[in-house]
Amino acid sequence: MKFTKVFILVFILLGFKHVLSGQEIDSMMSVYADGFPKEKIHVHFDRPRYNTGDTLFYKVYLLAANEPSFLSKNLYVEWYDTDGVLVKQTVSPLFQSTAKGSFEIPANYKGGFFHVKAFTRWMLNDEVAYLFQKNIPINGGNIITTKLPEPTKVDLFPESGMLVEGLNSRVAFKAYYQSGLPVKIKGVLVDAQKKVLDSIKVQHDGMGVFVLKPMAGQQYQLNWTDEFGRSGVTKINDIKPEGAVLTVRTNNEKAFLQFERSINAGPTFKQMNLLVHMNQSLMYKVGLKMVDKNYQRAEIPIEELPTGIVQFTLFTSDWIPVAERIAFINNHTHDFSAKINPLATNLNKRGFNRFEIIVSDTTMTNMSVAVIDANANEVDPHSIYSNFLLASEIKGYVHNPFYYFQSDADSITSKLDLVMMTNGWRKINWEQLKAGIGPQLKYMPENDFMALKGSVYGIKPGMIKDQQLNFVLAAKDSSKSLLFAPIDANGSFEQPGLFFYDTVKVYYGFNNNSKLSSATQVKIENGLLRKENGAKVSLGTIPPIWGGVDSMAIARMNFFLSEQEKLRRLMASATLSEVVVKTRTKSKLEILDETYSSGLFSGMNGYSFDLSDGMVAAIDILTFLQGKVAGLQITGNGAGASLNWRGGVPDIYLNELRSDVGMVSSIPVTDVAYIKVFRPPFFGTGGGGASGAIVIYTKKGGTSSKGSQNVKGMESTILAGYSRFKEFYNPVYDKSAASFNPDTRNTLYWNPYIMTNKKSPRYPVEFYNNDVSSKLKIVLEGINANGKMTRVVKILE
Repeated sequence: MKFTKVFILVFILLGFKHVLSGQEIDSMMSVYADGFPKEKIHVHFDRPRYNTGDTLFYKVYLLAANEPSFLSKNLYVEWYDTDGVLVKQTVSPLFQSTAKGSFEIPANYKGGFFHVKAFTRWMLNDEVAYLFQKNIPINGGNIITTKLPEPTKVDLFPESGMLVEGLNSRVAFKAYYQSGLPVKIKGVLVDAQKKVLDSIKVQHDGMGVFVLKPMAGQQYQLNWTDEFGRSGVTKINDIKPEGAVLTVRTNNEKAFLQFERSINAGPTFKQMNLLVHMNQSLMYKVGLKMVDKNYQRAEIPIEELPTGIVQFTLFTSDWIPVAERIAFINNHTHDFSAKINPLATNLNKRGFNRFEIIVSDTTMTNMSVAVIDANANEVDPHSIYSNFLLASEIKGYVHNPFYYFQSDADSITSKLDLVMMTNGWRKINWEQLKAGIGPQLKYMPENDFMALKGSVYGIKPGMIKDQQLNFVLAAKDSSKSLLFAPIDANGSFEQPGLFFYDTVKVYYGFNNNSKLSSATQVKIENGLLRKENGAKVSLGTIPPIWGGVDSMAIARMNFFLSEQEKLRRLMASATLSEVVVKTRTKSKLEILDETYSSGLFSGMNGYSFDLSDGMVAAIDILTFLQGKVAGLQITGNGAGASLNWRGGVPDIYLNELRSDVGMVSSIPVTDVAYIKVFRPPFFGTGGGGASGAIVIYTKKGGTSSKGSQNVKGMESTILAGYSRFKEFYNPVYDKSAASFNPDTRNTLYWNPYIMTNKKSPRYPVEFYNNDVSSKLKIVLEGINANGKMTRVVKILE
């Protein structure tokens, strides 16, 4: 839900009354929120840990300001080894604010983890810290652990950003190893005369807090000892002689604010302003009149704010920021309810299992589900909640972020507030905003898929006036498509909306002057960002795999690794005493599919209908389909027909090009050779596909369109498209299961597109167990059309 209403509070408390100025800030914040939204990413991996030689499957979710983001169409994922060397870059199209993909882990990989970075082009305008980043543990490589304790560091964080002489302030601290992992410490706060002012100790994951009222001319430090008995000193610096401090406490309904300024502070500190904002949107404005007093309190209602991080920024009367604090608000507006209902559970060898996913919310949902061996996979410290609400909003390493979303207990809430006090966050450049200057953008959003673009070199601009390039794109399956692109005065050309996987061979030539082909050079690109393998980056402070991982899970993973290695050796050494080759005649539908369909439209999945003999008694194509496809509702006929499948309207294609009811209803049934109906979701092209697709092929001559790849008289080049991905294989075991190879799959089931809505609130899932698992874990994550999230974990045993 987009929070657009701005509340204006006028407090009349103890002379607390002030009319807020600075309207330019208000209007510019609206410009930032509406025109420059911040995208953020969560990646659902099929499991938290992998063996060498495994295939990793994933689903990407993209939000902006807690709503599905339709700003970007392309998703980039970079895979780095333990040295920060790029092993592979994958690019996927985004559908319904989501994308899917896979990554094959080399069998000979020696690193203990892969570092994954996911982003859109638009996100590169922000700091690298806000991109999705995660280390994926790899079993079978050299596990990166810390056997000897690293040096301990202790950082200090005054609550509102600075310490001011004579003013009480809470000061948070974070104790951590060089790698970023937390460490326990205890100690004392002392002044220059060694007088003990307070004792300190870690409250949670290396974090704690103490109170200090610094005095003029005095110095302070922490004397501490870590859990290994090593001593250290952290000096407290940067104490301001005058200023203001801000203290924030929250409960479920209100934020309790406390303001204090120096008694001798200048006149700009006697009329102050507070802005409360989320996702660059202004929530509250508060004017503070502090002429006769240096201390004020206020209460702000927060029960109607969306779940997430809220920022409190305190300004002087001339709108100079002097204090800032963030807090986490959890009003449970961020999630929707989903349920996993087991229908048939059989954990015997290759037993058949069935469950259903139930969503009572009528809003359309888009989810992913994995079924994995529960004993081989430790609890993932990350989740869709922690990534969207926490990790994507703050800077710095947060240890086990999912912990803070497991309960509403006061103890967890107070620990989450320590995270708010000890990490950086997205800061607004107030001086730039006051001046009416928008963000400095280097990267524009990719609001379309790929493009066929490039430049013509080696010719004078006047010679390319009114010229056009003709392109023939030939895919590996022999399908072809024809495109045209006019050339501008600078020799550039661009045809947006390109969509294909893997590579195509591009033939090109000038429309009106064939001689230009030999006299020029044409550079053709797909418009996507590209980073070459071997590029090296710093992996930052995201810790490597720690020595304290789940030893039972590691042992179980080693078992899977050894079983898979046995299977590989068995397959490599097997000899066949007799080879019997069997073949069969292709069906007519298979021949039609090979003749007419191409790319993602090909294959015998979904429903297929042969109309090539012309013996069809129907007034139009849609009338022919009535009652033939389960769940597809077609009412009426002709151009007035309406379609519905799972609460939505399926896409219509004519010869694999987008079409509509009016166009296809006018085609005589006798002109149609072949019809395919794909179940939801179908992502054949850049369209929606959430409600499936109907593809109609008209008859053509007896010669197949899949002839020679060469195009006479045209130059050619190879153009890369979206990255190929592997489809998850779900074996189906029947009575002849004894003939199958040993089954040691760690992931039993993976489906990146589970979709429900008002008319289809249930989604059935069927899978077979492997040969070795006796306890399974189901993990479901997803979003709905309003940007709300869900996560459900179910154990089968």
